[in-house]
Amino acid sequence: MRSSTRTGALVAAGVAATLLLTACGTTSDGGDKAAADDGTFSMFIGEPENPLVPGNTTEDQGNQIVSSLWTGLVQYDETGGVAYTGVADSITSDDSTTWTVALTSGWTFHDGTPVTAQSFVDAWNYTAYSPNAQAASYFFANVVGYDALQAPTDDAGEPTGEPVATEMSGLAVVDDATFTVTLGAPFAQWPVTVGYAAFYPLPESFFADPEAAGEQPVGNGPFKADEPFQPGTGITLTRYDEYAGDDTAKVSSVEYRVYTDVDTAYTDVLAGNLDVLRRIPADASATAAAEFGDRYLEDTSSSFTYLGLPIYDRRFDDKRVRQALSMGIDRAAIATAIFNGTRTPATSVIAPMIDGARENACAYCHVDVAAANQLLDAARFDRSKPIELWFNSGAGQDAWIEAVGNQLRQNLGLDYVLKGDLAIPEYVPLAMEQGFTGPFRSGWTMDYPSPQNYLEPLYSTSALPPGGANTTFYSNPAFDRLVAEGNQAPSNAEAIAKYNQAEDVLLEDMPIIPMFFQVEQSVFSEHVSDVKVDLFGRVEAAEVTVND
Repeated sequence: MRSSTRTGALVAAGVAATLLLTACGTTSDGGDKAAADDGTFSMFIGEPENPLVPGNTTEDQGNQIVSSLWTGLVQYDETGGVAYTGVADSITSDDSTTWTVALTSGWTFHDGTPVTAQSFVDAWNYTAYSPNAQAASYFFANVVGYDALQAPTDDAGEPTGEPVATEMSGLAVVDDATFTVTLGAPFAQWPVTVGYAAFYPLPESFFADPEAAGEQPVGNGPFKADEPFQPGTGITLTRYDEYAGDDTAKVSSVEYRVYTDVDTAYTDVLAGNLDVLRRIPADASATAAAEFGDRYLEDTSSSFTYLGLPIYDRRFDDKRVRQALSMGIDRAAIATAIFNGTRTPATSVIAPMIDGARENACAYCHVDVAAANQLLDAARFDRSKPIELWFNSGAGQDAWIEAVGNQLRQNLGLDYVLKGDLAIPEYVPLAMEQGFTGPFRSGWTMDYPSPQNYLEPLYSTSALPPGGANTTFYSNPAFDRLVAEGNQAPSNAEAIAKYNQAEDVLLEDMPIIPMFFQVEQSVFSEHVSDVKVDLFGRVEAAEVTVND
């Protein structure tokens, strides 16, 4: 990235043994929130992978919508620090193991029912219960009793029975405004995590018909859904005038419009037929600033792009092969030629803005053709068979993936085949099912501002699918142990030291090829103003204003 600001998020989260954080500025009354026609605007999204249930929305297309429909326990400020402007009034602990969560009053769901401690406990149990097949189940793995909610499985990972419990014993409702969470081990950074979508509350109506609730969600955020989501089309959300938070929507509605191709969306913004596009196609990087002027934005991003390697495939199970492929790629040349310098070659797996990030942590992330060829020869890699390069369609990935293929052919003598025909709803399930036969494009935007979030959810054994996002199916006990030690560390510095050691293990094993850190490049029409993109790569829909 061109510039970054490292945050004190871990310190803000309170890694001392006693943590007390208190809300500031939340409001419990409707104030002057009378309904008014403040206009509407349209925004690009790709087709979400799953129905709009917070615990099953782990990709950023669906998350953009979910973030408009819900507000969590905490939110994050513009530097990534924890802000107590959400539902929680305080989160406290004497031992970093048992946490007491106190809620502010006045929060309601869009159906008018109150948001209570039970709303969180029920939602978390639903997400953690393995028969519900929620993609974010893993985020509750550190809560006491999580294992009892997981069905027994055979050697192939198929369920062989039912879980022994439906509720985690580590969750307890004290009263309507208070609940406790007991973790299996100390985790001083736990309050940092709970702003993520997996931790959002659910109303009682959800459990009566989860399928219908995924189509027309009932949240507690600044916008509400008055109609179901239409696959291939999108959804229009309207302002929730009884919203209890500070960030009341400035417009009457926002239309999330599904596009199958980002190039078409870009053309529509140019023509004034679409108002907001939060990520422009790669081939527009060089011209967007001139075409849009002050309606072009570059924002610091937590996004990380990488190539996953299917280590479950015998062709890629030797780490020397994985190291060689990484050293056969000139990231800087691709960043310049394809992205006009708006991508920074990645030499670690933790975004530069995160406290604990390091430059040049990866010994195999610099082009070294001679060393790469020596490693391939030592591993007796079959160069006669083409490498299949996988990427999702319609997102502007084609050019840089092809550039990778050309470099592998030139530098390592490997021919390649592009496999870019699948849209996200087909591509992601293939990743979860060990369906890739070669390097596959993937990306990560932080769920919460901690180096732990760039490690444990992506590469730990406990994050293997279907309950997590470890789609390379990497597993190393040394990595798991170091992450766990970081989670339990009593200070920020000690936690970071352990996370760095875990990253070193990961970057020696190379289950992925780090590619780029990026800035968010967004454009918008003359119809709107006050367009902002947060550190998670989401447009802050409630902040947008309509000009006419």
